[in-house]
Amino acid sequence: MYVLDDKDRALLVALQRDSRQTVQQLAAAVGLSATPCWKRVKDMEAAGVIRGYSATVDRESVGLALCVLAEVNLTQHNEGTVREFERAVAACPQIVACYSTTGGADYSIKVLVPDIRSYESFLHETAFRLPGVTHIRSSVVLKEVKAEAGVPIPGAGQPAGGRPRKPARPRASRAAG
Repeated sequence: MYVLDDKDRALLVALQRDSRQTVQQLAAAVGLSATPCWKRVKDMEAAGVIRGYSATVDRESVGLALCVLAEVNLTQHNEGTVREFERAVAACPQIVACYSTTGGADYSIKVLVPDIRSYESFLHETAFRLPGVTHIRSSVVLKEVKAEAGVPIPGAGQPAGGRPRKPARPRASRAAG
């Protein structure tokens, strides 16, 4: 695990908020000069802490109005079936997220398509044909209440300058006497 200090955490928060900032803007935001800031970012990239940069696209603006969360069960749980299923899922553009889970389902997937007819086609032409699939239970998303792309950075609530703030002590009242 890469050991983060307060400046690294502040950089990660700033980059997740806006990855198009210049090094000078990032440095000013976290209280560093440009060169040490650039070096820290490059070190975190090299260590895999920062895996890449991307644009957040409004799915409805590009014609993907329907979001479906589906639970998938496999017929078998052997290595070959699991590997084939995961490989097929990775190659499917409509599936934008897939998680191996505990509980009632083997996997949970997030599917983005234009409309309900497109989802029905996706089910019959793609999902039911995925290797090992025995059952799919779908839930149509009515409203996205929260869909954060970023990761909460532990300890990032501390000031960028270093030590955590101490909570204010209640003042003792003096008894009149």
